[in-house]
Amino acid sequence: MRLRRRRCLVCYWHAGAFVVHGYPRLSPLELHPVAVEMLAAFDDWIELDRAMEDLVGFDRASIEEAVAVLRENSLLLQEGSDEANEDEKIFDQWGPWAPEASLFHYATQDEHYVRVDLAFDSLESTATDANEVVPDDGIKRRVHTLFTTYPEADRLLLPRGSTRLSEPFDQVLHRRRTHRDFTDQPVSLETFSALLATVFGPVDFIDSGRSALLRRTSASGGSRQEIDACVGVLNVEGVPPGTYHYNCLEHSLELLSEGLTSDQVVELCGRQEWAGATAFIVVLCTTIDRMLSKYRTPRAYRICLLNAGHLGQTFALAATALGLGPFQTAAFHDSTVAEFCGLDNIGRTPLYILAAGHPNNDPITPPLAGLDTFRRTSLYTKQRGSA
Repeated sequence: MRLRRRRCLVCYWHAGAFVVHGYPRLSPLELHPVAVEMLAAFDDWIELDRAMEDLVGFDRASIEEAVAVLRENSLLLQEGSDEANEDEKIFDQWGPWAPEASLFHYATQDEHYVRVDLAFDSLESTATDANEVVPDDGIKRRVHTLFTTYPEADRLLLPRGSTRLSEPFDQVLHRRRTHRDFTDQPVSLETFSALLATVFGPVDFIDSGRSALLRRTSASGGSRQEIDACVGVLNVEGVPPGTYHYNCLEHSLELLSEGLTSDQVVELCGRQEWAGATAFIVVLCTTIDRMLSKYRTPRAYRICLLNAGHLGQTFALAATALGLGPFQTAAFHDSTVAEFCGLDNIGRTPLYILAAGHPNNDPITPPLAGLDTFRRTSLYTKQRGSA
């Protein structure tokens, strides 16, 4: 009988313990660090007696005992078993994305939602109390704040309500495109203001049972609204080039830094040259504590990513309705973008970059697919039907 170490496996230190985390469906397991040497001996299919030759310093009884524990916890797999076949299939499927993406995918699956009062919603907090509070019951909870503000920043109050999105919805849906070719026409302040208010402004406020929560035009898990907008302005009427935080409660721009060039935007957007011709970019920045104030499982980070997607789609549709050409990209260097937005990249971190400008009348766009295109196209992923 030959054994092999599970390929879908990650080891790390957590809370002072050495943890071996196999996936899928396996819980993190605390083991003695010597388990690394045991697992390393089974890098590929090998008989137990042959593996023992590499485990110098261990007697047979201790090796057999360790192997039994590792097999019992599905960290060592038997050749030809269903588990081994599944492990190989997952490892091959995820390829260059493993182990980071595959671990996150499987480790956050099938979690049970338990309704526990973990939120302590508050309308205000300072830098010293924003992370945790200890109510009378002695349980530490994250403070939930509705808005982010830079109180000492210079600010520009934006006009309200002068531009309407009145184009029929079906036309907006079918006109939406990702644009990569823009004119040098500046975006009017009214259009720019309407777009920010439509996507990021509050629609209304609801009673959570403890405090108020806000709703936007996009879905947000638990109404946490953990995503803020950092705006880089290049070509908007009445707004000097620079980096701003959009204060959605005030409907204002809070100045973070003056000056912004096309070359800087290109660098921020993964050196995609066409990005420098846009009128403005919007970096979606998540505030982790807003999500942690209610959801304590790592699956909640999935929701942060999905929420960014919701906002991105609303942005694209609203920009289209306002006559602008939107684009969006995840091709950026996170640390560089975090620095640009003044984020610590710990509790506040960038997720997505959106942008818009006036599209060129002769945009750079691929031709429609013809018969020859479809001849060299694989249309279907074929699946077996259920019995």
